Amino acid sequence: MFRPGCGPTPPCSQARLYVSTPGSLTLTDPPQPESPTSPADTPGRLPLPSAHRHHGRQGFRLDVKDALTPDPTNEDLFVVQDNKFAFSPGQLSKLLNPKSLDAFYALGGLAGLEKGLRTSRNAGLSNDETTLDGAVAFEDVVPRGTPKYGAHGDTEPLLKSARPATPTPAAHPAAGPFADRRRVFGANRLPEKKSKSLLELAWIAYNDKVLILLTVAAVVSLALGLYQTFGVPQPDGEPRVEWVEGVAIIIAIVIVVAIGTLNDYQMQRQFNTLNKKAGDRTVKVVRSGRSAEISVFDVMVGDVMHLFTGDVVPADGVFISGHGVKCDESSATGESDLLKKVAADDVFAVLQQVASGATPPADIEKLDPFIISGSKVHEGTGIFLVTAVGVNSSYGRIMMSMTDEQDDTPLQKKLNVLADWIAKFGGGAGLLLFLVLFIKFLAQLPNNHDSPGQKGQAFLRLFITSVTVIVVAVPEGLPLAVTLALAFATTRMLKDNNLVRQLMACETMGNATTVCSDKTGTLTQNKMTVVAATLGKSLSFGGTDAPVDEYAAGGPPPAINIPNVSLGDFVRGLSMTTKQLVVQANAVNSTAFEGVVDGEKTFVGSKTEVALLTFCSQHLGARPIQEERANADVVQVVPFDSKVKFSATVVKLPNGKFRAYVKGASEILLSRCTKVIAHPGNDRLTITDMTENDRAMFSHTITSYAGQTLRTIGSSFRDFESWPPAELAGQQELTAAEFDKIHRDMTLLAIFGIKDPLRPSVKDAIKDCRRAGVTVRMVTGDNILTGRAIARECGIYDPASGGIAMEGPEFRRKSEQELKALVPRLQVLARSSPEDKRILVRTLKELGETVAVTGDGTNDAPALKMADIGFAMGIAGTEVAKEAASIILMDDNFASIVKGIAWGRAVNDSVKKFLQFQLTVNLTAVVLTFVSAVASDEEQSVLNAVQLLWVNLIMDTFAALALATDPPAPSVLDRQPDKKTASLITTRMGKMIVGQALCQLAITLLLNFAGARLLGYDTSDAAQATHLRTLVFNTFVWLQIFNEVNNRRLDNNLNILEGATRNPFFLAITLTIVGGQILIIFLGGAAFQITPLSAREWGLSVGLGALSLPWGALIRLFPDAWADAAVRGLAALWPFGRPAAGDGSFAAPADDAPPPPPPLRTLTGLRGKRAATHIRRGFREYIHDQKERVMVKAFGGSRTDVSA
Repeated sequence: MFRPGCGPTPPCSQARLYVSTPGSLTLTDPPQPESPTSPADTPGRLPLPSAHRHHGRQGFRLDVKDALTPDPTNEDLFVVQDNKFAFSPGQLSKLLNPKSLDAFYALGGLAGLEKGLRTSRNAGLSNDETTLDGAVAFEDVVPRGTPKYGAHGDTEPLLKSARPATPTPAAHPAAGPFADRRRVFGANRLPEKKSKSLLELAWIAYNDKVLILLTVAAVVSLALGLYQTFGVPQPDGEPRVEWVEGVAIIIAIVIVVAIGTLNDYQMQRQFNTLNKKAGDRTVKVVRSGRSAEISVFDVMVGDVMHLFTGDVVPADGVFISGHGVKCDESSATGESDLLKKVAADDVFAVLQQVASGATPPADIEKLDPFIISGSKVHEGTGIFLVTAVGVNSSYGRIMMSMTDEQDDTPLQKKLNVLADWIAKFGGGAGLLLFLVLFIKFLAQLPNNHDSPGQKGQAFLRLFITSVTVIVVAVPEGLPLAVTLALAFATTRMLKDNNLVRQLMACETMGNATTVCSDKTGTLTQNKMTVVAATLGKSLSFGGTDAPVDEYAAGGPPPAINIPNVSLGDFVRGLSMTTKQLVVQANAVNSTAFEGVVDGEKTFVGSKTEVALLTFCSQHLGARPIQEERANADVVQVVPFDSKVKFSATVVKLPNGKFRAYVKGASEILLSRCTKVIAHPGNDRLTITDMTENDRAMFSHTITSYAGQTLRTIGSSFRDFESWPPAELAGQQELTAAEFDKIHRDMTLLAIFGIKDPLRPSVKDAIKDCRRAGVTVRMVTGDNILTGRAIARECGIYDPASGGIAMEGPEFRRKSEQELKALVPRLQVLARSSPEDKRILVRTLKELGETVAVTGDGTNDAPALKMADIGFAMGIAGTEVAKEAASIILMDDNFASIVKGIAWGRAVNDSVKKFLQFQLTVNLTAVVLTFVSAVASDEEQSVLNAVQLLWVNLIMDTFAALALATDPPAPSVLDRQPDKKTASLITTRMGKMIVGQALCQLAITLLLNFAGARLLGYDTSDAAQATHLRTLVFNTFVWLQIFNEVNNRRLDNNLNILEGATRNPFFLAITLTIVGGQILIIFLGGAAFQITPLSAREWGLSVGLGALSLPWGALIRLFPDAWADAAVRGLAALWPFGRPAAGDGSFAAPADDAPPPPPPLRTLTGLRGKRAATHIRRGFREYIHDQKERVMVKAFGGSRTDVSA
């Protein structure tokens, strides 16, 4: 049976009535279910409510016969084994698929949902719930005659085995909190994307065109080698090692793939870890009759959840009650208008009347009790009953049908252009080398008396050498370096309380030129305490310290005749009537509530409101906050509005009158007051008119508090004979702007001074910003006196240097020209609105600044989006602000922003270090291989394919790990930020690349061509010739090892070991390279075509390699101005092209511009599908697509791209 007291249960036939003309009722048959392909089921967009679609010419129709019909796409959601509840997830999904008043009525309204889900609208779920006894029947909670499965009647739908099952929640334990509820309705999280296995990652890593080409060449080489070894007679005493080279190349390829696979696997794990943390946040629910904060992942169907302005709703539900709740559902339904929410009981009462035969109201389509997950609470506060979570919610269904892709970051775009030119350079070098060696090979054929197998082996060596030049030339390690730098930085930034949501913020942050910071909670501790108060004009305590800001006084102060006493005497001087008035003014006009944080009972909510409630609780004898609110007859709530700087609550008094309590900015409230509390010690409330002297005295009190860095909050009230008053023309829902019409003739109750001390690290952090060339501006809602005093205290405001402070109303009235003139000197923007912040950000960007801005409110979203880097507060920030931001400050601390700047610079520096190192090796290896192979009688490079693959492994994977994981050194903040148009390769980097390449080429070419004569080797002796080639190889590798150390710095500072001990990766990888080289020299043997070296030769190799260090010091001492002049003189010969005008990257000529390249493979917590499926693809494909074009021309073959 239906809940008593809700009117008679309508018969089934009445539930099918609709109105064709006003006043006439017509019976209809149940409509057929919607087609699965109807617009209602379009993925990613929810249709309008059924009332919208059925109103119009035919009128509103209430039809429970079809309300719960399963859709063909989700029949499995209607079938639940051992269901302890009255409803299945499928039946609940009909509420919002689309919004359906039919389904809402069919499920029994709020009362039916409350009973069917075994919860309470007042007490919420029980904290002690685990498994449930018994079950609630569907028939017991819905209107009589409602079919359980809509058009299917009470027959359970048959699942179609051929149809893939709808994604279901992961298996849940049979015991534990909310076990049955979790089993039936799932958890509030989406299933994790399946990670790639090691084998899948290995295949992706191997799926590289050059590696495949090398594999083919190695297999052919191995086949010929085996034929020569076992099929051709060999002279006695010669080792049969012709097969070794093919095997060595295969082993080298396996090692390269294995290292890349393990790196990708590690980064995939970092991605998964970061992704789990990214979506977690706390929400407020009612559990066991008390408000509590829980993780959003712990929200259950049946929970009663709080709604606050700025929240992003985490689950579907129906609205229980609240004040002025309006939601922005544009992201879910496409409905651009704000939708006002109507209490579910009110909607159900109307539907009952319609079902009983009444004419539907004209505005029935506006009855919207539905709360949609993913929507944003734009106004008001309230509570709602959760009906769907996770994959069963509207937002969950949308997310399951979408993939998230992120654009390339600015650094990645620059690297793509550079990589294009490097690939062309390497491909051209390989092609030219192949042509030269092939011509030599053909010219020597008439005098070549080797066997066909030996000739084939010689040609393969020629081919492999040419291909290996391309392998060495292209920057295979560049995407790995970028990935490692970003993944390492984002992971470490999370430890520094910076949660990176957008990759480009990681690098952009390093070049920020200005930070617009909030005050409360960012520069201050957000631990507010009432330390001063003035009650009426008869009593006060605290607030007697000297002002920090000498400008606060503004002239001789008026005489203050209000006695200032200790806090104890202040409390004793208040009557119970006055205490109760102050308590009620703060208790009912507040959104904070009592809760448990870290095991301690405290207030949870706005820090200002928490401070006031704590003062009332500890000193004025306030009862529990929920009891105070329950005893007050609240008739109207006006939520806080940043435009008017106040909130209000209207209560009905026992005498039948109405009292409006207002709380907000003290100077604004003072301007609206004409009366004041006279004698707070009297049992009877006495009010007197406020004189001009009184007003001046209170104004000076506010100024004095502000000068002491206290936040001032005013409290006032006004009594009305009736509500709403005549001035509001009977409006039922009020915004603060509308309430402002009657915000006059108020009575001043109190002015509170709230202390929020500076964070201990703020002063040093602001000094670091100044050192780094970053200007800090404070944007605050406080008055200009408080803002200026705190800005001076923490080092932001310095009028002696020309800095100015201004209030928002004055700021926003300035013209564009005036703004551009004053903004460079603006240091404090007080009494600012979110629009003021947006104007400030826009103006700074127009002036060419790279802007970082902090925000915590819903209205801060435009400024956060507009800024180059938006920082949302992780603790105090609304979900809308977090969604708009690119980085979330987990601790709301300004010092974390400075750490973000340092890490951003470290990312850019890491990539540049690796680029500087790799381009040096690229240039040296290509020229050395080319020159030595052409000069060789056997067309053989001094560095063979296996040796070059080892060098390639050093400069790619190992160097990326070593150089891309450097944490930021303290000196990273000792320089000015780079401009947006700064070149990727600076003059300083260029001189190091060219200088080191010349040094390495001089040493290796000297050893190769003159080493025999200088060191006494007899090259006619095969053993001594091998010794010389081994010496050249060993020296070349040691040159790279020492150059890697040399490249730890990008500037001209000679201390290249700064911070080396703080990077265990660098130390471990350097030792690994050294150990690997020693093993190769002693054990490499035939595979590397080398021989063990003597101690003298080892000393010579290491000594010559160490020349990189003093040579690097000389290069640093070479004036940058001379290098600039040389670059300008040789600009036409620069191999990577000239920088385009206004662009800091190296650009191709306009007539030969390549198509936009695929993105670099990058990996962080918000990468989505691309990180899971193409971890090593994008950048590699781009490079090798360019390379393949050159190689195809050289070596023949199809040009068709079959990679897709």
